[in-house]
Amino acid sequence: MLSAKQKLLSICSGDLSSIKGNKDLLPASESPLFAELIDFLEDKNGAYAFESALHIYPYETVEDDIGLAEWNDRALWIDSYDGMADGSIYFAEDIFGNQFCIKDDGIYTFDPEIGEFDKLAGNINEWCGMILKNYNFLTGYSIAHSWQKEKGQIPVGYRLVPKIPFVAGGVYEIENLYLEKSYIAMKTRANLARQIKDVPDGGSIQFNL
Repeated sequence: MLSAKQKLLSICSGDLSSIKGNKDLLPASESPLFAELIDFLEDKNGAYAFESALHIYPYETVEDDIGLAEWNDRALWIDSYDGMADGSIYFAEDIFGNQFCIKDDGIYTFDPEIGEFDKLAGNINEWCGMILKNYNFLTGYSIAHSWQKEKGQIPVGYRLVPKIPFVAGGVYEIENLYLEKSYIAMKTRANLARQIKDVPDGGSIQFNL
């Protein structure tokens, strides 16, 4: 019987990079899950799935497709969160730029609009199983499909970003979305996350985007 990891890999695109074995390029991590991530990348060095809704970063940047080493470079976007995005290795993203990452005790999601983590799975295989079971919710597949059917293929290095942030009531519909380079979208939403960080539930704020 195939594992969840093998099943997910079987429906992914081909490797985004033919270069293998560049784990030394990645940020150091003491998480036991780091070795699982390396094994995953050895099997599939970056890939797209669910009509580009799921993007798994390759080891290295390949043309416009940013790799793990560059994506986890603090200067690219992580420092923009003033510590909120620290302590993780980001290895994949959904269609809206929500991040999947490794922390010490599991696989987490990182919401770029509010700068918060949420534990999703205990290991890589479990994460693969959850993606397969809940792919529409966890990757935004249906939105990616509808967008590309109406507007054409999503370019490499881009995600669909809300004009009105989801946290501010923006809807998950094509009319509220636009294409933006992934790292620019993360830096823009870091500004939003910093502004709402200390606002209590039910509080109000005027966004400066």
